[in-house]
Amino acid sequence: MKEDRRLHHKRDGFQFLKTKTAYVIFIVLTYAFGYFSAYYSRQPLQQQQPPSPAAVRDVKTTKPQVCSIDNFRVTTRCGNLVPPELIRQTVIDRILNGTSPYTDFPPPHAEKFLRPKRIKGWGSYGAVFENLIRRVKPKTIVEIGSFLGASAIHMANLTRRLGLEDTQILCVDDFRGWPGFRDRFKDVALVNGDVLLMYQFMQNVVSSNFSGSILPVPFSTGSALEKLCEWGVKADLVEIDAGHDFNSAWADINRAVRILRTGGVIFGHDYFTAADNRGVRRAVNLFAEINRLKVKTDGQHWVIDSVKVT
Repeated sequence: MKEDRRLHHKRDGFQFLKTKTAYVIFIVLTYAFGYFSAYYSRQPLQQQQPPSPAAVRDVKTTKPQVCSIDNFRVTTRCGNLVPPELIRQTVIDRILNGTSPYTDFPPPHAEKFLRPKRIKGWGSYGAVFENLIRRVKPKTIVEIGSFLGASAIHMANLTRRLGLEDTQILCVDDFRGWPGFRDRFKDVALVNGDVLLMYQFMQNVVSSNFSGSILPVPFSTGSALEKLCEWGVKADLVEIDAGHDFNSAWADINRAVRILRTGGVIFGHDYFTAADNRGVRRAVNLFAEINRLKVKTDGQHWVIDSVKVT
């Protein structure tokens, strides 16, 4: 009897295997088995390949932070030092074809557009200027970012009052302002797309009787500072007050220190102003930290002494 029941079940099983339902179930199970076998066979390959000890050492020794900062370092080598008394003529010869820009100034096409004196600046009369000029007694000052010349004229007044008659002030600025600046300074003329900012700057200098002390260097800060360095033009005092975003301030500081004489001082505006939100203070602090220097403050200005950068 038991044998009969076993034979009956076997015949039923064989009959079921011949049905379409059994065929579909077989196909689904085969696909599922193949899929999960492939998935689990891949996992160990991803999980069981830790980096070799040599690779780990390479990662640790490359010091990504140092490399990332090195990419932004300025390594321009400066030329032989130009004596202070020759700096003005060197700049005139190199970039102005040997002729002072104040010769036959103003040109006829611009004269009617210029105001006798239109001076405007920000933080241009802070105590930091007199404090540093008294202490450093600079023979050469380089100002990065001049606009209409307020701080340059103030420094020229200070040097004259303190008996530093021979001090030269080089004003590095492209004298283009910034996009939209004429919304606030509509009286600065625009002729055929050329804003007459440099001419108004020069007019202010002439009106203040400082054309022999203040010289415009009308180029971008990056290109001008690199060339001054290559020509051996260095300063005792460098003021940074051009672009106020992090990248601009960082680039200006790192290029400016190349033209700083031994024992000179670099300083700048906007350490405690709204412009700091765009990165001035971050750039100053990062530069000081990397070079192990101390940042001092004087009003809204930052000051770094005794800069030595390799």
